[in-house]
Amino acid sequence: MEKHDEELIRSLLDRDAELRRYYEEHQQLERQLEELRQKPFLTPAEEVEQKRIQKIKLAGKDRIMEIVRRYR
Repeated sequence: MEKHDEELIRSLLDRDAELRRYYEEHQQLERQLEELRQKPFLTPAEEVEQKRIQKIKLAGKDRIMEIVRRYR
């Protein structure tokens, strides 16, 4: 997300519960991905999990941006 978008999102978190839910989920998924990135080697199951998390995170980001567009 661009810096301007990030600032707008943060300013809207208190007003929009749906946005807050997706944003918090996005942050949690990022932490999970970071944990996987720290590993020198991923098992096949971890690789599948990484792809699953990335897909969910991307879908959530798309939803976040849809919500932000409503406020612009």
